[in-house]
Amino acid sequence: MNICVFLSAADLDDRYTGPAREFAELLGRGGHTLVWGGSESGLMKVVADGVQESGGRLVGVSVDFLAAKARTNADEMVIAKDLAERKALLLEKSDAVVIMVGGTGTLDEATEILELKKHGKHTKPVVLLNTAGFYDGLHQQFRRMEDEGFLPLPLTELVFFAEDGVGALAHLEESAGLQ
Repeated sequence: MNICVFLSAADLDDRYTGPAREFAELLGRGGHTLVWGGSESGLMKVVADGVQESGGRLVGVSVDFLAAKARTNADEMVIAKDLAERKALLLEKSDAVVIMVGGTGTLDEATEILELKKHGKHTKPVVLLNTAGFYDGLHQQFRRMEDEGFLPLPLTELVFFAEDGVGALAHLEESAGLQ
């Protein structure tokens, strides 16, 4: 399965790098392909290293102004002209989406993917990996949106919140009929 992962390119502490590395190793050992932003820095590098070292493939989609930071030994690397094209290519090349910890760029990617799913523009499973409770506040906000009628479909059909990588991957594989 080609699994798109949206996540930070920042250098983060062990609260985030440890679980990210574990998830990456699960992907690689499972024979999955990581589709990601292509960066050779921060958490993006941690995940790419883990997938590659565990036998998985790497498909990167960088953007022209970040091309100098793109991983040179990915199995495939595409350079998009802008962030909008990058997001579209990441979604196009994937069978499922995992949203890991990140900043405004990751939040932008997450909300766009969820908005497209809400409007039926894709049916790919989306998992929000809630490492160290990072997305507790967002989960609460989504529940409020659902409770107050802002979501046209049940939250459980839009996104699955996983507390760890094992749960995230199990949900994706179940959604794809691989379990």
